[in-house]
Formats: sequence, structure tokens, C-alpha cells
Amino acid sequence: MPKSVYIHIPFCTKKCNYCSFLSGINPCYKSIYIEKLILEIKNFYKGEILQTVYFGGGTPSLLEPFEVEKILKCFNYNEKTEITLEANPKTCNLNKLKAFYNLGINRISLGVQSFNNEILKTAGRIHNSDDALKSIENIKLAGFENFSIDLMYGLATQTLKIWQNTLDIAKKLSPPHISLYGLKIEQGCNFYLYPPKNLPDEDMQADMYEMALETFGNYYHYEFSNFAAEKNFCSKHNLTYWNIKPYWGFGLGSSGFVNNRRYENEADFDKYIENPTAQKKFYKTNLLEEHIFLGFRKFEGINIEEINKIFSIDFNKKYAAQLEKFISSGHIQKTLQGYKLTKSGVMLSNTVLCEFLDY
Repeated sequence: MPKSVYIHIPFCTKKCNYCSFLSGINPCYKSIYIEKLILEIKNFYKGEILQTVYFGGGTPSLLEPFEVEKILKCFNYNEKTEITLEANPKTCNLNKLKAFYNLGINRISLGVQSFNNEILKTAGRIHNSDDALKSIENIKLAGFENFSIDLMYGLATQTLKIWQNTLDIAKKLSPPHISLYGLKIEQGCNFYLYPPKNLPDEDMQADMYEMALETFGNYYHYEFSNFAAEKNFCSKHNLTYWNIKPYWGFGLGSSGFVNNRRYENEADFDKYIENPTAQKKFYKTNLLEEHIFLGFRKFEGINIEEINKIFSIDFNKKYAAQLEKFISSGHIQKTLQGYKLTKSGVMLSNTVLCEFLDY
């Protein structure tokens, strides 16, 4: 059974311009949503002791501590369970953070994105740089030893100088964990309807990514976009995804992976509220390709012995042409367990990994 749980909290004070996630629901519906969410959890969760719990969104920090407590009471967990709550700097003061900590939340994922106020305003964020700095201070004061900050590059009017300044501030703050996100404009976000001007091109985005690699060179770069000050600060929950381990997804539009099958919850708010215990909508997926794509995202790369055992294949034989090509070009290198992307391979990962697809 799954040992990890993702809980979707779709509420926002204001939806960010780049966000295409299922979010932006008015917080006035929190009470009815939590009631239905708990019904869903109790219908499917079978009481297994959890290794990770993750409150994502949306803006989970819009929940009051007593609301988070109601949800947490549905689960079995212990002092070793990583329990993460995503937070917006504008919606979590010191008292709230202390209350979350006392409930058992032991990891905060803070959506900083930038330390430049103009960039934040263009992105549609409700906080400013001072709010972010104060939140990081409060997270520490509340007792959290484990927290992460999100940074975003490729935003409109974001120059290399502005990005480097954000990186330098982040490094000086020494967060235990840092996640990077390159801007992707997808259907469902405001930028898709009203494309911003002065976006950095692909080459400039690549430069921004390389700048981050250099700035955080003393961190453990364990996945394309994730850096940990020490190995024990790696996101255990996200490693569940990258290692293709089973997990429950509860809440509006959330996805899960159970019995080697993926599912998606109802994405229409009214329909979800009407029937939160509806049978999961399972769909087919190519798990071999997922093992390859997600495995190569990790610093340690893919484990071919594990892949061969799961899929009854000979990885070296099946992908002999691709391996020969990209080892020769310097984009893939051999490891003790299998293969990993080199730095140049990471920069061209989409091109490289596409050749492992079965058409």
C-alpha cells in the first residue's frame, strides 16, 4: 500500500499569472471542501503508517491550524514522517507557523520565486521581497529545521543581473533546500491568455540555470531542479515521485499511483463536492518510459538492474544505440548502478531523453 499522501488545497487569495494548476478557488469554500476531503480520505486510506504527507496547492497556508489538524487526524504517522506544507509569505505569520509546527508539520515549502519586487508584481504574486525575508526568519523562529524555498527563472523582464541577485540573497540565507522552476506558459494560466513581453529566450534561460548551478555549487544537487544543503534535507516526498513509488492523491484534481496504475481525481469543484468518494479514474501509462525519464532527472541516474527486474528486459541491449550515441557525445555517462546524464546532458535533457521513447 502507498506510504505517501499528497493532499491538494486549491484555495488562493489571488491566482499567480504563471500558474496553470487547479487552484484559485475562493477560500470561503474551505469548510465544505475539508468536510468532503475527509470523506474521500476515510473511504480510500487504509491506515498504513505514512512516510510522507504533502499539503500542496493552491495555497495550503490559507488553512487555519485547526483545519490542518482535522485533516492530519485522518492519518497514521510518527516522528519519522516528513510532513510538508506549502506556504505563501503573505499568508503565514509567526503565530500560525508555530501552530503548524506544534501540530506536527515539520517541513515548510515557501513560494518565494524572486527577491525582486517588480518581478514579483509582474508574476502576480501577492507578497514582496520583505515579506519573503520575514517569512524565512519566522520559519526559523517557529522551530523548523527543515524548509525549502522556491525560485523561478525565465520571468518577464528578468535579466541575468536580477536573477543573480536573487540567487545571491538565497545563498546568503542558507535554506536547507532550494527548488528551481523555469517558467512554462501552459493552458490555464493568465500568461497563456495574455502573453507577457520581454521574456528571456531559451538560451538566456539556460544561462540562468547554469548560474544557479554555480551559485549553489556547495549544495547537494540531487535532481535537475532541487538542491539540498545535506542529504537528509532532500525532499522525501518528491523522491517518492521520482522513484516511481506508490502514493495516494486526495482532493480536487489530485493524482495518485496505486497498484502500478495512475489515477486522477475529479477536476470540477462542484462535481468533487457532490461525490468525493467516486471511484478513481485510472488511466494507462508507460511505466518503463517513466522510470527512464524520472530516473535520469536524479543526480544518481537510473538503476538498470532494478529496471531489468521490473520490466523483464535487457536495458543495455534494448537501448544500445541510444547509449552508444550519447556516451560518445558526452551527454550520458556510466555509473556503478547504470547511467546518468552529464552536465551537458542535463542542459539538453529533452533532446536526449526523447530518443528513449517508443514510438
